[in-house]
Amino acid sequence: MRLTLRVWRQRNAAADGALSTYEIDGISPDMSFLEMLDTLNEELILSGDDPVAFDHDCREGICGACSLVINGAAHGPEQTTTCQLHMRSFRDGDTIDIEPWRAAAFPVVKDLVVDRSAFDRIIQAGGYITAPTGAAPEAHATPVPKPDADSAFEHAECIGCGACVAACPNGAAMLFTSAKVNHLNVLPQGAPERGTRVLDMVAQMDEEGFGGCTLAGECATACPKGIPLFSITAMNREFLRAARKGR
Repeated sequence: MRLTLRVWRQRNAAADGALSTYEIDGISPDMSFLEMLDTLNEELILSGDDPVAFDHDCREGICGACSLVINGAAHGPEQTTTCQLHMRSFRDGDTIDIEPWRAAAFPVVKDLVVDRSAFDRIIQAGGYITAPTGAAPEAHATPVPKPDADSAFEHAECIGCGACVAACPNGAAMLFTSAKVNHLNVLPQGAPERGTRVLDMVAQMDEEGFGGCTLAGECATACPKGIPLFSITAMNREFLRAARKGR
């Protein structure tokens, strides 16, 4: 495949950025999108140019590091992570625009890399449970009804990639935050901090500068792990419950 790539290049957060155009040939349809970028970087290095900076880690669709907007869509044309997107999703001769996440709370570090530590601070605000240290508790000591376990597992699938923020017209982080809140709040182990968790995490989310949610639904459509939109409404109920009780 022969492709024209228009890649966002930006030296740092303070510098102006722009799309740079590159022609690349010999791309196999079976390559992943990141392998294609590796090939581009090899050519840039051999020609003495600065390679394109982009985030990646596991390349197995688990870590959520591969955050790219491809032709205007978070993670590209398929509902998957960028590392699991293959070049057969494109056609020979295509022009592909590659940009970083666009959100005020995710400042650009360099090129396609953004700082997503705002998510870490939301987790630090309440994404944990209080548990005594020492020996591991007996697995069956605290029974969990299967519907609750299934709900917790569904929300725990969130990998914190930020596609929900990138896809949201308001740059909201409600789907990410709700997944983390609901994952713990539905379990008996998370009950002690149930009220403070949702209030503290939402407050931190607002402090980070994410936009307001209008339930546009783009977040759930872009989520590579299929976190459902009703996760947000469930968190809103938890928030109102905690606010009425004063934590």
